[in-house]
Amino acid sequence: MDFDPTLLRTFVAVTETGGFTRAAERLHLTQSAVSHQIRRLEEQVGRALLHRTTRRLTLTEDGEDFLRHAEQILQSLDALSRRFQPSPITGVVRFGVPENFIGDRLPNLLCQFSRAFPDVRMDVNVSMSMDLRQMIDADELDVAVVIALPGGVGDEVLRRTRFVWVAADSFDVAPGRSLPFAFFPSPCINRQIGMSALDGTPVEWHVVFTSPSQQGLNAAISAGLGITVMIEDDVLPGMRIVDGQYGLPPLPPAEFVLLRRPGGCTPAVAEFGKLVLELPASAPQPARMAARVA
Repeated sequence: MDFDPTLLRTFVAVTETGGFTRAAERLHLTQSAVSHQIRRLEEQVGRALLHRTTRRLTLTEDGEDFLRHAEQILQSLDALSRRFQPSPITGVVRFGVPENFIGDRLPNLLCQFSRAFPDVRMDVNVSMSMDLRQMIDADELDVAVVIALPGGVGDEVLRRTRFVWVAADSFDVAPGRSLPFAFFPSPCINRQIGMSALDGTPVEWHVVFTSPSQQGLNAAISAGLGITVMIEDDVLPGMRIVDGQYGLPPLPPAEFVLLRRPGGCTPAVAEFGKLVLELPASAPQPARMAARVA
């Protein structure tokens, strides 16, 4: 049987309102039209769905089963309509994100937004957090995710984590020797946090490797060339956290926050920001080796 969704909606309205008159008011129909539609539906089913008396209207046993299926069908049809309904939202969203925030989830996020708002064009910039913050201030981005220290005024926190000192499992350095470090180039919050922490200690250190690429930095650390500052979530197998070792000072906590361009919250930007805020708060934790004592 192919059931007319209009008849199903009328049947559900009658059961929810408890009568033909109130259902007619909800559906903006006449009472006789509602009665006619229910009669057509019962004729198609071949069974009575409603038991009518002068004072009450109740569902028959078949009517209770039919109601359950009708509600499921209408919910699916409504979901299908929402999924493919043309969106009135248009425009461009200029989005900035650091390489280590979304990772493999970035393509899924962009695809989900593109399906929901096909008339919005995305312009994505993957860069370092301090560059992204400057781009927001320079009106080059509408919305961006950046790594920041806690406590920023007006920051919308997406995820909390911490900065850690990281080296390869095989890394070692002789006592008294200058510690080698690998960093992103300036401006970079990881580099800034690490150098600021080291400047307040008697530790001898030098930069041995600089790379603008997360992949390049990971390769240098995995090869045992030096120590770096990472977000705890980014520590890979073959690396270890060396906080408290080699005289290294403690590092502060960190947050991933959502920045928006002042005065730039168009409907398209607002919808995209809402989608980013709905991302799971915790990131998948990579497997990591237990830190060994140097």
